[in-house]
Amino acid sequence: MDLKDQLKTLFPEHTESPAPQSEVKPTSIWMQDTPMICKYEKRKGKPITIIEGYTGADKDFKILAKDLKKKFSVGGSFKNDSIIIQGDYRDKIMGYLKALGFNVKRVGG
Repeated sequence: MDLKDQLKTLFPEHTESPAPQSEVKPTSIWMQDTPMICKYEKRKGKPITIIEGYTGADKDFKILAKDLKKKFSVGGSFKNDSIIIQGDYRDKIMGYLKALGFNVKRVGG
């Protein structure tokens, strides 16, 4: 018996609900025509992913940074009009941003 079966015997009236998904609504953030730049660097020997080139409000870019960090469960920060994500997540971040409707350009490597 696995854990789900044990829980079903303890709580027979409980039904599983889908996990809430944290996604930024494409209409809540200003979309731009020019591509954002997604690049890879190493600082102090550790890989980081940098996203630059957003021309909208800083508040929207900070919301996007928070959502990216939460979505990929990574650390990062927002400094000097760029999002810095710890680790090499270029492909995942570019796919996610394209799904939201952003135009993204890969730079370096």
